Amino acid sequence: MSEFVYLASQSPRRRQLLEQLGVRYELLLPDEGEDSEALEHEQPGEAPAAYVRRVTGLKLDAALARLQRRGLPAAPVLCSDTTVALGRTIYGKPADAADAARMLRELAGHTHRVLTAVAVQAGRKRLAALSDSRVTFEAMSPAQIRAYVASGEPMGKAGAYAVQGRAAAHIARIAGSYTGIMGLPLHETARLLRSAGVRTAP
Repeated sequence: MSEFVYLASQSPRRRQLLEQLGVRYELLLPDEGEDSEALEHEQPGEAPAAYVRRVTGLKLDAALARLQRRGLPAAPVLCSDTTVALGRTIYGKPADAADAARMLRELAGHTHRVLTAVAVQAGRKRLAALSDSRVTFEAMSPAQIRAYVASGEPMGKAGAYAVQGRAAAHIARIAGSYTGIMGLPLHETARLLRSAGVRTAP
């Protein structure tokens, strides 16, 4: 049994969710010279589920190279990536406030998918899972969108919103994994970690 995992994510939400599982972790964050954002570029015509799986795999490869470079003790490595999709259109992190407002205008009044891929590498074994949820936004007025963007919450979030934040006031319905929408689906993650020999809370 492994007593801890390396978490290759800068997201404070993923840290909180992993703590909820009772899993001990060490952060394995990118080096200064690493361009982790470059891994998130879409390929032309790529389907959202294929995109999020591919990006998660690339992030895991980068984390494993980092682990080796730093000569750290061996332990399973956990990576995750979340994307928002309306049809085949992928909504990543907004570039700026105007981009965040555009995303919210397009998502408002519709049901979209939130896809979170999780991957764990333990020795030579790679395990992966995909959480696919649906979120329905109510119609939002331009003033509501402006106020939400002004709060700063949309920045750094796929689809320009945080389900656990102020955006919840505009979410009419959720189907699927709430923790998956937050960024780390606990049911799937717990299953992967147990298969990788990591101790989780009973």
